[in-house]
Amino acid sequence: MTSSDQLVQDSKTESVQIAGTSPTVIIIAPPKSRIRLDLFELWEYRDLLYFWVLRNLKIRYKQTVLGASWAIIQPFFTMVVFSIFFGMLAGVSSEGVPYPIFTYCALIPWIYFANSISLSSNSLIEQENIITKIYFPRLFAPLASVLTGLVDLAIAFVVLFGMMLFYGIVPTKAIWTLPFFILLAIISAFAVGLWLSALNVEYRDVRHAVPFLLQFWLFATPIAYSSRLVPERWQMLYGLNPMVGVVEGFRWALLGQTQPSLQLILVSAVTVLLILISGLYYFRRMECSFADII
Repeated sequence: MTSSDQLVQDSKTESVQIAGTSPTVIIIAPPKSRIRLDLFELWEYRDLLYFWVLRNLKIRYKQTVLGASWAIIQPFFTMVVFSIFFGMLAGVSSEGVPYPIFTYCALIPWIYFANSISLSSNSLIEQENIITKIYFPRLFAPLASVLTGLVDLAIAFVVLFGMMLFYGIVPTKAIWTLPFFILLAIISAFAVGLWLSALNVEYRDVRHAVPFLLQFWLFATPIAYSSRLVPERWQMLYGLNPMVGVVEGFRWALLGQTQPSLQLILVSAVTVLLILISGLYYFRRMECSFADII
Protein backbone atom coordinates (compact mmCIF):
# COMPACT_ATOMS: atom_id res chain seq x y z
CA MET A 1 0.00 0.00 0.00
CA THR A 2 1.50 3.37 -1.04
CA SER A 3 1.62 6.54 1.05
CA SER A 4 -1.40 7.89 -0.89
CA ASP A 5 -3.55 5.12 0.40
CA GLN A 6 -6.12 6.21 2.94
CA LEU A 7 -7.15 4.27 6.01
CA VAL A 8 -10.16 5.33 8.09
CA GLN A 9 -10.97 3.40 11.22
CA ASP A 10 -13.46 3.67 14.09
CA SER A 11 -14.97 1.36 16.72
CA LYS A 12 -17.60 0.04 14.30
CA THR A 13 -16.20 -0.06 10.78
CA GLU A 14 -12.94 -0.04 8.90
CA SER A 15 -12.89 1.73 5.51
CA VAL A 16 -9.98 1.03 3.14
CA GLN A 17 -9.52 2.75 -0.25
CA ILE A 18 -6.59 2.33 -2.61
CA ALA A 19 -5.95 5.32 -4.86
CA GLY A 20 -6.89 4.74 -8.50
CA THR A 21 -8.63 1.41 -7.84
CA SER A 22 -12.13 0.24 -6.92
CA PRO A 23 -14.50 2.21 -4.63
CA THR A 24 -14.21 2.12 -0.87
CA VAL A 25 -14.65 -1.29 0.76
CA ILE A 26 -16.30 -1.23 4.19
CA ILE A 27 -15.45 -4.02 6.59
CA ILE A 28 -17.77 -4.43 9.55
CA ALA A 29 -15.89 -5.43 12.68
CA PRO A 30 -16.85 -5.85 16.35
CA PRO A 31 -16.53 -2.66 18.41
CA LYS A 32 -13.32 -2.33 20.40
CA SER A 33 -15.25 -1.17 23.46
CA ARG A 34 -18.01 -3.59 24.35
CA ILE A 35 -19.79 -1.24 26.72
CA ARG A 36 -19.69 1.75 24.38
CA LEU A 37 -23.22 2.75 23.33
CA ASP A 38 -22.19 4.80 20.29
CA LEU A 39 -25.16 7.16 20.57
CA PHE A 40 -24.21 8.84 17.29
CA GLU A 41 -24.74 5.57 15.44
CA LEU A 42 -28.06 4.99 17.19
CA TRP A 43 -29.16 8.46 16.10
CA GLU A 44 -28.11 7.73 12.51
CA TYR A 45 -30.37 4.67 12.48
CA ARG A 46 -33.33 6.45 14.12
CA ASP A 47 -35.50 6.04 11.00
CA LEU A 48 -35.04 2.28 11.20
CA LEU A 49 -36.22 2.31 14.81
CA TYR A 50 -39.29 4.35 13.86
CA PHE A 51 -40.33 1.99 11.06
CA TRP A 52 -39.57 -1.02 13.23
CA VAL A 53 -41.95 0.21 15.93
CA LEU A 54 -44.56 1.01 13.27
CA ARG A 55 -44.22 -2.47 11.79
CA ASN A 56 -44.58 -4.07 15.22
CA LEU A 57 -47.82 -2.16 15.77
CA LYS A 58 -49.22 -3.29 12.42
CA ILE A 59 -48.27 -6.91 13.02
CA ARG A 60 -49.65 -6.83 16.56
CA TYR A 61 -53.17 -5.88 15.51
CA LYS A 62 -53.22 -7.29 11.99
CA GLN A 63 -56.30 -9.44 11.25
CA THR A 64 -57.72 -8.91 14.75
CA VAL A 65 -61.41 -8.28 15.31
CA LEU A 66 -61.00 -5.99 18.31
CA GLY A 67 -57.72 -4.36 17.26
CA ALA A 68 -56.29 -1.91 19.77
CA SER A 69 -59.18 -2.65 22.14
CA TRP A 70 -57.05 -5.46 23.53
CA ALA A 71 -55.00 -2.76 25.26
CA ILE A 72 -58.12 -2.05 27.33
CA ILE A 73 -59.60 -5.54 27.61
CA GLN A 74 -56.53 -7.16 29.18
CA PRO A 75 -56.13 -4.82 32.18
CA PHE A 76 -59.88 -4.32 32.58
CA PHE A 77 -60.81 -7.98 32.95
CA THR A 78 -57.76 -8.65 35.10
CA MET A 79 -59.01 -5.84 37.31
CA VAL A 80 -62.46 -7.48 37.48
CA VAL A 81 -60.98 -10.83 38.53
CA PHE A 82 -58.75 -9.22 41.18
CA SER A 83 -61.66 -7.13 42.49
CA ILE A 84 -63.82 -10.22 42.96
CA PHE A 85 -61.27 -12.55 44.55
CA PHE A 86 -58.99 -10.15 46.40
CA GLY A 87 -61.28 -7.19 47.01
CA MET A 88 -64.62 -8.88 47.76
CA LEU A 89 -63.77 -12.41 48.91
CA ALA A 90 -60.35 -11.94 50.53
CA GLY A 91 -61.10 -8.42 51.76
CA VAL A 92 -57.68 -7.03 50.90
CA SER A 93 -57.39 -3.39 51.97
CA SER A 94 -57.24 -0.73 49.27
CA GLU A 95 -56.46 2.07 51.76
CA GLY A 96 -59.68 4.00 51.29
CA VAL A 97 -59.66 3.91 47.48
CA PRO A 98 -62.28 1.87 45.57
CA TYR A 99 -60.63 -1.47 44.97
CA PRO A 100 -61.25 -1.61 41.18
CA ILE A 101 -59.39 1.62 40.52
CA PHE A 102 -56.78 0.73 43.17
CA THR A 103 -55.94 -2.39 41.15
CA TYR A 104 -56.38 -0.95 37.66
CA CYS A 105 -53.95 1.89 38.41
CA ALA A 106 -51.29 -0.72 39.24
CA LEU A 107 -52.15 -3.01 36.31
CA ILE A 108 -51.45 -0.29 33.73
CA PRO A 109 -47.66 -0.17 34.28
CA TRP A 110 -47.48 -3.88 35.10
CA ILE A 111 -49.14 -5.08 31.88
CA TYR A 112 -46.95 -2.70 29.88
CA PHE A 113 -43.89 -4.12 31.64
CA ALA A 114 -44.96 -7.77 31.23
CA ASN A 115 -45.86 -7.42 27.53
CA SER A 116 -42.62 -5.57 26.83
CA ILE A 117 -40.60 -8.34 28.51
CA SER A 118 -42.43 -11.05 26.55
CA LEU A 119 -41.82 -9.29 23.22
CA SER A 120 -38.26 -8.13 23.84
CA SER A 121 -37.06 -11.51 25.13
CA ASN A 122 -37.88 -13.06 21.73
CA SER A 123 -36.97 -10.02 19.63
CA LEU A 124 -33.55 -11.24 18.49
CA ILE A 125 -34.73 -14.76 17.71
CA GLU A 126 -37.63 -13.45 15.63
CA GLN A 127 -35.25 -11.26 13.60
CA GLU A 128 -32.95 -14.14 12.68
CA ASN A 129 -33.22 -13.54 8.92
CA ILE A 130 -32.28 -9.86 9.29
CA ILE A 131 -29.52 -10.32 11.86
CA THR A 132 -27.70 -12.91 9.74
CA LYS A 133 -27.81 -10.78 6.58
CA ILE A 134 -27.31 -7.09 7.37
CA TYR A 135 -25.86 -4.88 10.05
CA PHE A 136 -27.91 -2.59 12.25
CA PRO A 137 -27.68 -1.64 15.93
CA ARG A 138 -28.81 -4.83 17.67
CA LEU A 139 -30.06 -2.76 20.61
CA PHE A 140 -32.97 -1.72 18.38
CA ALA A 141 -34.52 -5.20 18.58
CA PRO A 142 -35.44 -5.13 22.30
CA LEU A 143 -35.81 -1.32 22.29
CA ALA A 144 -38.44 -1.42 19.53
CA SER A 145 -40.45 -3.99 21.51
CA VAL A 146 -40.39 -1.75 24.58
CA LEU A 147 -41.39 1.38 22.66
CA THR A 148 -44.23 -0.43 20.86
CA GLY A 149 -46.00 -1.03 24.17
CA LEU A 150 -46.24 2.71 24.85
CA VAL A 151 -49.23 2.91 22.50
CA ASP A 152 -51.12 0.35 24.62
CA LEU A 153 -50.05 2.21 27.74
CA ALA A 154 -51.55 5.44 26.41
CA ILE A 155 -54.81 3.72 25.46
CA ALA A 156 -55.10 2.14 28.92
CA PHE A 157 -54.73 5.58 30.49
CA VAL A 158 -57.93 6.71 28.75
CA VAL A 159 -59.93 4.09 30.67
CA LEU A 160 -58.17 5.00 33.92
CA PHE A 161 -59.13 8.67 33.60
CA GLY A 162 -62.71 7.58 32.85
CA MET A 163 -62.74 5.48 36.04
CA MET A 164 -61.31 8.37 38.05
CA LEU A 165 -64.09 10.59 36.74
CA PHE A 166 -66.69 7.93 37.63
CA TYR A 167 -65.40 7.57 41.21
CA GLY A 168 -64.89 11.32 41.61
CA ILE A 169 -61.14 11.08 42.13
CA VAL A 170 -59.16 14.20 41.23
CA PRO A 171 -55.37 13.93 40.73
CA THR A 172 -53.35 15.78 43.35
CA LYS A 173 -50.31 17.98 42.88
CA ALA A 174 -48.21 14.81 42.79
CA ILE A 175 -49.40 14.25 39.20
CA TRP A 176 -46.25 16.05 38.00
CA THR A 177 -44.18 13.04 39.16
CA LEU A 178 -46.04 10.66 36.84
CA PRO A 179 -43.62 11.09 33.87
CA PHE A 180 -40.77 10.00 36.16
CA PHE A 181 -42.53 6.75 37.07
CA ILE A 182 -43.48 6.12 33.43
CA LEU A 183 -39.82 6.57 32.51
CA LEU A 184 -38.83 4.21 35.33
CA ALA A 185 -41.22 1.59 33.92
CA ILE A 186 -39.77 2.01 30.41
CA ILE A 187 -36.18 1.70 31.62
CA SER A 188 -37.10 -1.31 33.78
CA ALA A 189 -38.65 -3.11 30.80
CA PHE A 190 -35.69 -2.25 28.56
CA ALA A 191 -33.10 -3.29 31.16
CA VAL A 192 -34.68 -6.69 31.82
CA GLY A 193 -35.37 -7.12 28.10
CA LEU A 194 -31.68 -6.64 27.32
CA TRP A 195 -30.72 -9.50 29.61
CA LEU A 196 -33.46 -11.88 28.46
CA SER A 197 -33.07 -11.18 24.73
CA ALA A 198 -29.33 -11.81 24.84
CA LEU A 199 -29.70 -14.90 27.04
CA ASN A 200 -32.43 -16.26 24.77
CA VAL A 201 -30.02 -16.34 21.84
CA GLU A 202 -27.67 -18.68 23.68
CA TYR A 203 -30.15 -20.53 25.91
CA ARG A 204 -33.52 -21.24 24.32
CA ASP A 205 -34.90 -22.28 27.71
CA VAL A 206 -35.43 -18.58 28.36
CA ARG A 207 -38.58 -18.41 26.24
CA HIS A 208 -40.12 -21.12 28.44
CA ALA A 209 -38.93 -19.52 31.67
CA VAL A 210 -40.25 -16.01 30.92
CA PRO A 211 -43.99 -16.81 31.45
CA PHE A 212 -43.17 -18.45 34.80
CA LEU A 213 -40.95 -15.52 35.75
CA LEU A 214 -43.71 -13.02 34.98
CA GLN A 215 -46.28 -15.02 36.99
CA PHE A 216 -44.01 -14.99 40.02
CA TRP A 217 -43.16 -11.32 39.45
CA LEU A 218 -46.85 -10.41 39.30
CA PHE A 219 -47.52 -11.58 42.86
CA ALA A 220 -44.21 -10.15 44.08
CA THR A 221 -45.44 -6.71 42.97
CA PRO A 222 -48.06 -4.79 45.00
CA ILE A 223 -50.84 -4.92 42.42
CA ALA A 224 -53.61 -6.73 44.27
CA TYR A 225 -52.39 -5.40 47.62
CA SER A 226 -50.51 -2.44 49.07
CA SER A 227 -46.78 -2.54 49.71
CA ARG A 228 -47.55 -1.47 53.29
CA LEU A 229 -48.65 -5.04 54.01
CA VAL A 230 -44.98 -5.98 53.83
CA PRO A 231 -43.33 -5.63 57.27
CA GLU A 232 -41.19 -2.52 57.59
CA ARG A 233 -38.01 -4.49 58.18
CA TRP A 234 -38.45 -6.09 54.73
CA GLN A 235 -39.32 -2.89 52.87
CA MET A 236 -35.80 -2.20 51.60
CA LEU A 237 -35.41 -5.77 50.37
CA TYR A 238 -38.87 -5.58 48.79
CA GLY A 239 -37.79 -2.43 46.95
CA LEU A 240 -35.22 -4.45 45.00
CA ASN A 241 -38.17 -5.30 42.78
CA PRO A 242 -38.11 -2.27 40.44
CA MET A 243 -41.84 -2.51 39.75
CA VAL A 244 -42.59 -1.85 43.43
CA GLY A 245 -41.43 1.74 43.08
CA VAL A 246 -43.27 2.11 39.76
CA VAL A 247 -46.62 0.80 41.03
CA GLU A 248 -46.56 2.70 44.30
CA GLY A 249 -45.50 5.82 42.42
CA PHE A 250 -48.42 5.48 40.00
CA ARG A 251 -50.90 5.21 42.89
CA TRP A 252 -49.43 8.21 44.64
CA ALA A 253 -49.31 10.38 41.52
CA LEU A 254 -52.79 9.48 40.24
CA LEU A 255 -54.90 8.54 43.25
CA GLY A 256 -53.36 10.79 45.88
CA GLN A 257 -52.51 7.95 48.24
CA THR A 258 -49.91 8.29 50.96
CA GLN A 259 -46.53 9.17 49.50
CA PRO A 260 -44.42 6.03 49.17
CA SER A 261 -41.18 5.79 51.07
CA LEU A 262 -38.45 7.78 49.33
CA GLN A 263 -35.97 5.06 50.28
CA LEU A 264 -38.20 2.45 48.61
CA ILE A 265 -38.28 4.44 45.36
CA LEU A 266 -34.53 5.08 45.49
CA VAL A 267 -33.80 1.38 46.00
CA SER A 268 -36.01 0.52 43.01
CA ALA A 269 -34.38 3.21 40.86
CA VAL A 270 -30.84 2.11 41.78
CA THR A 271 -31.78 -1.52 41.08
CA VAL A 272 -33.05 -0.56 37.62
CA LEU A 273 -29.84 1.36 36.93
CA LEU A 274 -27.68 -1.62 37.92
CA ILE A 275 -29.77 -4.01 35.78
CA LEU A 276 -29.51 -1.60 32.84
CA ILE A 277 -25.72 -1.14 33.06
CA SER A 278 -25.06 -4.86 33.51
CA GLY A 279 -27.56 -5.66 30.75
CA LEU A 280 -25.86 -3.28 28.33
CA TYR A 281 -22.48 -4.81 29.15
CA TYR A 282 -23.70 -8.38 28.65
CA PHE A 283 -25.63 -7.50 25.50
CA ARG A 284 -22.62 -5.78 23.95
CA ARG A 285 -20.34 -8.65 24.94
CA MET A 286 -22.60 -11.17 23.21
CA GLU A 287 -23.56 -8.95 20.26
CA CYS A 288 -20.71 -9.98 17.97
CA SER A 289 -21.76 -13.65 18.18
CA PHE A 290 -25.53 -13.24 17.71
CA ALA A 291 -25.43 -14.00 13.97
CA ASP A 292 -23.32 -17.14 14.51
CA ILE A 293 -25.38 -18.57 17.38
CA ILE A 294 -28.82 -17.82 15.96
